[in-house]
Amino acid sequence: MVRNYISDLRKEFAGYNAQKLKQDLLAGITVTAVALPLALAFGVGCGATAASGLITAIISGMVTGALSGGSFQISGPTGAMTAILIVLFQKYGLNGVWLAGAISGVILIAAGFLKFGRVISYIPTPVVTGFTSGIALIIAIGQIDNFFGIESGKSESAALKLAQYFKTGINPNWSAVIVGSIVVATMLLWPKKWNSILPSSLAGLVISLIASLAFKLQVKVIGEIPKTLLPDARLDILSINLNDIKGMLIPALSIAALGMIESLLCGEVAGKMKGERLDANRELVAQGIGNVIIPFFGGVPSTAAIARTSVAIKSGGQTRLVSIFHAFGLLISMFVLAPVMSRIPIPSLAGVLIVTAWRMNEWENIRYIFSRRFKSAISKFLVTMLATVVFDLTQAIIIGVVFASIMFMVKISNMEICIREVDEKKLNDKHGIVVRKPLRHVRVVYFSGPIFFATVKQLTSQLLELDDIQILILSMRGVPLIDTSGIQALDDLHQQLQQKNCKLMLCGLQPQVESMLKRSILSDKIGENMIFWSADQAILAAHDITVA
Repeated sequence: MVRNYISDLRKEFAGYNAQKLKQDLLAGITVTAVALPLALAFGVGCGATAASGLITAIISGMVTGALSGGSFQISGPTGAMTAILIVLFQKYGLNGVWLAGAISGVILIAAGFLKFGRVISYIPTPVVTGFTSGIALIIAIGQIDNFFGIESGKSESAALKLAQYFKTGINPNWSAVIVGSIVVATMLLWPKKWNSILPSSLAGLVISLIASLAFKLQVKVIGEIPKTLLPDARLDILSINLNDIKGMLIPALSIAALGMIESLLCGEVAGKMKGERLDANRELVAQGIGNVIIPFFGGVPSTAAIARTSVAIKSGGQTRLVSIFHAFGLLISMFVLAPVMSRIPIPSLAGVLIVTAWRMNEWENIRYIFSRRFKSAISKFLVTMLATVVFDLTQAIIIGVVFASIMFMVKISNMEICIREVDEKKLNDKHGIVVRKPLRHVRVVYFSGPIFFATVKQLTSQLLELDDIQILILSMRGVPLIDTSGIQALDDLHQQLQQKNCKLMLCGLQPQVESMLKRSILSDKIGENMIFWSADQAILAAHDITVA
């Protein structure tokens, strides 16, 4: 992995010159403008502080960006991670979040070395889309308190939190609502062509801050932002004990799973934008190293972020220096703009998160599956989205994948079985054979679909109903695979046909099916002379047997 990293760096910086450095620097500044309001918002949104969000973006930009599996990944605090961290914060406090984040880093490093990078390819698109929409709902629900300037208490899940609002109602602080609405309106109405000059989220914060100060609105603000990367509130390695580690394993696994999914999805999308392939396993190691380090600086778990990464690519970024330049931009902002940022209203950050939650939905995919009424995809999307809101995010992914797998098995378990008699005329026309005896006691069975535990009953029930036959030919050209249940079913079928003095022939075996037959010794029981390349060959052999 180290050799590949060094090799990729050489390719990445081959022919690097002043022009490319300028492009990287300008792209880094642009990403800084986008990342600044998001870092502040996500830091507060997960229950930590705005400073924690900034520190997370700075450290991950430097460390994770430098070690990344691609030249384009920009990491930092994200909305998806905020959704899971707010629940952890309510249960375990900041120390729990920090410890779980560090452990998740170790898990990600292990996942990278164990080559788990391909895991994302096994998750169906509707499940990922539903998961993303569920996270968007969690973020939006989690910001209701901040947006309306109220305190409603803790809840174990977003669903319970929403139910609590319906039960108790909302008594808003209208000053907070006004400030938050200014940000929402600005982000939604801001012309796209202006985003390259001033991102809509940053513009919304500036306008809402000016309005809050000008009209002296009574709203909660961020508060003091320390001008240091080593704040007093951070994970202390000396305070960690074995019992704490054991208690944080499950939350850490949730963070690691989410970080893995989001980083690899970001890499897949961004890789297509830039025309570069992401080294998924090295990306996991990079994310892991970053998340191990960040808690000791007081930051929260991070992951690759498609919003910042896409801006970096569209701004002409050439190398991973964009990530490092953006991190230094945030570091300078921390020292220079801290007095101004400390007065930003919390409802303003809530407005940023609410619009971000809306935009993070994969609307194109959602419109596609609903407009074309793909019932299977729609059900996967809805089940995963609801599970994400009601349960733990890791459980939601598992539920979505399991549900998709069950639906897939149900769909392919409807094996097509076509039983046909032999057409003597066609046999004569094709092979020039004079049929001396009609092949009325020969049947050819054509399969389409895998033979596995879900299709075995359908297979055996239909074939055993055949009466008064001497030879049964199973054409398996359309069978891509067979499991042990299928092998056992064929073995039982062979034995029962023998008891009826009926011969079994096989033809058109796919390599995987043929391999399973040999490993199970079933091919020996049936006889190599009874296994053929095609149905025609089997029918000719059946003709010779019946004539003899």
